[in-house]
Amino acid sequence: MAGSAARLTLTARDPALAGALADWRAWLADERRASPNTIEAYETDLAGFLAFLTDYLGGDPSLADLANLTVANFRAWLAYRSTDKHLAKASTARAMSTVRSFFRRLEKRDLMNNPAVHAVRTPKLSKIAPKALTEQGAREVMANVGAMAKEPWIAKRDAAVLLLLYGCGLRIGEALGLSRGRLADMAKGAMTVRGKGSKDRMVPVLPVVAEAVRDYLAACPYAGGDADPLFLGARGKALDPAIVQKEMRALRRALNLPETATPHALRHSFATHLLGGGGDLRTIQELLGHASLSTTQRYTAVDSAKLLDVYRAAHPRAR
Repeated sequence: MAGSAARLTLTARDPALAGALADWRAWLADERRASPNTIEAYETDLAGFLAFLTDYLGGDPSLADLANLTVANFRAWLAYRSTDKHLAKASTARAMSTVRSFFRRLEKRDLMNNPAVHAVRTPKLSKIAPKALTEQGAREVMANVGAMAKEPWIAKRDAAVLLLLYGCGLRIGEALGLSRGRLADMAKGAMTVRGKGSKDRMVPVLPVVAEAVRDYLAACPYAGGDADPLFLGARGKALDPAIVQKEMRALRRALNLPETATPHALRHSFATHLLGGGGDLRTIQELLGHASLSTTQRYTAVDSAKLLDVYRAAHPRAR
């Protein structure tokens, strides 16, 4: 079979298919406003599918070949990913979604129509509740972050980053994508954050978070304007997410926290602890920037016992 899709570029010898691929890329970037990382992931998925077809069909696939694929052909690809490549179900589910997206675009442009792609069942995924830290665990992380930093300003930086993840529910990319000019908004108690799909959302900022960011900037040895990155590495460049992940690994070892205690777990903890404190799902959905409420509803599985206690104590029919 074809080599790893990660080493392939999304190209086609068939002019009609090459044009369709270019149109799909432009649609993702211009209409869907997908991030460069998302587009790259989709291209990798689709490149892997086309590479499989090259071996499976005995030659480079054309647009006409895609129109003639059967359910059995798609199932052969799924089986190849599972048995030959040993890829995770979640990865295959995303790849299948990518292929369907491309075929839907072809249908919308009246380039071809293949009902078989919509008849294939996507691998069923188990619904795993996000792994949040306990409230005590989150407090310990916040109390000890930066303790092992070589320089005081780096300790303040790490504290500010993790406080943004836990105090505001930001993704690590959202936090590291902030500019210095956002400090003025934080001081007012709220800021606009650009999330997935370049969608903006308003996020409240606790005074302790704004204070941590202000302390970090006051100690940072590198000057910068409002448009410059808020968080910088030791050499004055934009902070790499790997540095934040390394800090969390060190904290895990020092505090004897589970392996699931990652930077993203702080975002899960933000949502879980809000929910446990009585926050409603719709509000938490807005704060996290989830497009679908069903994504936010995963958090209800995290603290169901506490939710039941709250329900029994608060609902008038429970007494």
